[in-house]
Amino acid sequence: MQYLDEFRYEPLALRLINQIAAETSCHRSYRFMEFCGGHTHALARYGIEDLLPKNIEMIHGPGCPVCVLSAGRIDAAIRLAKQDNIVICAYGDLMRAPGSRGNSLLRARASGADIRMIYSPLDALKIAMDYPDKEIVFFAIGFETTTPPTALAVQIAQRDRIKNFSVFCNHVLTPAAMRHILTESQSLASQRLTIDGIVGPAHVSAVIGCKPYQEIAKNFTKPIVIAGFETLDILQALLMLLRQVNTQRADIENQYDRAVTDQGNYSAIDAMADAFELRESFEWRGIGHLSNSALGLSKKYCTLDSEKRFDMSAVPVLDNPACECGQILRGRKKPQECKLFGNACRPDTPLGACMVSAEGACAAHWAYGRFRDEVRA
Repeated sequence: MQYLDEFRYEPLALRLINQIAAETSCHRSYRFMEFCGGHTHALARYGIEDLLPKNIEMIHGPGCPVCVLSAGRIDAAIRLAKQDNIVICAYGDLMRAPGSRGNSLLRARASGADIRMIYSPLDALKIAMDYPDKEIVFFAIGFETTTPPTALAVQIAQRDRIKNFSVFCNHVLTPAAMRHILTESQSLASQRLTIDGIVGPAHVSAVIGCKPYQEIAKNFTKPIVIAGFETLDILQALLMLLRQVNTQRADIENQYDRAVTDQGNYSAIDAMADAFELRESFEWRGIGHLSNSALGLSKKYCTLDSEKRFDMSAVPVLDNPACECGQILRGRKKPQECKLFGNACRPDTPLGACMVSAEGACAAHWAYGRFRDEVRA
């Protein structure tokens, strides 16, 4: 296959759907978690869930980087942005992410703070070089997918002695979150929380490879199939998971082998190892503090760490008690089970991070028309 249309080829999709139906046991249920927000959107966009047997349920995971960023970290950036001579640079999908009391980077910018949307950390470096009299802070977020570009920016800044550039590092790690979700699933007795297998993330795995998941699959006896984002990718991955569950296997399989290897991207991994070190603990929105689940700048680059250069201590913040984002991120609830979904909380008036982010589960369910009629009724 060379072209996009081939990965959406209807006859092949129907054949996979029929295979899934034929191999699904009517004597049990199957609950598969798609960890990545990109997969959640693909499922909603192509209506894949509606084509599956009724006893196969898809569970949405915490693989949305904006969704898992705590309100306290956003508040810390906003406080810094309000200081004189500070410029905060952030990706566009972070601009509306909610802090406390309805605050966001976008609202802070409207109030006069110098906050700029960028497409790459190198954009922030250029701003630093263009404005040597200002302190430029790159608000770095994301899983392993966006971590290598941050590492590259840090290396360039140190090499070129760009003194007015620093990084507010909020990069988080997929395997740690996966372990937590599976631990929680096994410790809770409710059948509603059981996870039988995981559709592994594509972009993250293109960076870190397949190996980091081997220990997870073995220790939790859960199959993990890394999948691409197109219709045939996801259907084939679900069939692979189904076959593993039916034969009581718990292996790592790579459906997305056109982009993912066992070892990952050596250059990206080396850059991350050079620029970052593990944090002992880090707060995830809706999940809480997880040990060894996030990265901070290594001692080698400590002068570029905005948390050391400025006072950026995060104050614990409670999320909107009516918002179910925390439960959705943990796979405990569906977006439509939140009473705010489609009512007070919509893409034009988002109250929770899962509706704000382009990769959020709530945004996915709303964007492609899923459940809109139910809400209106």
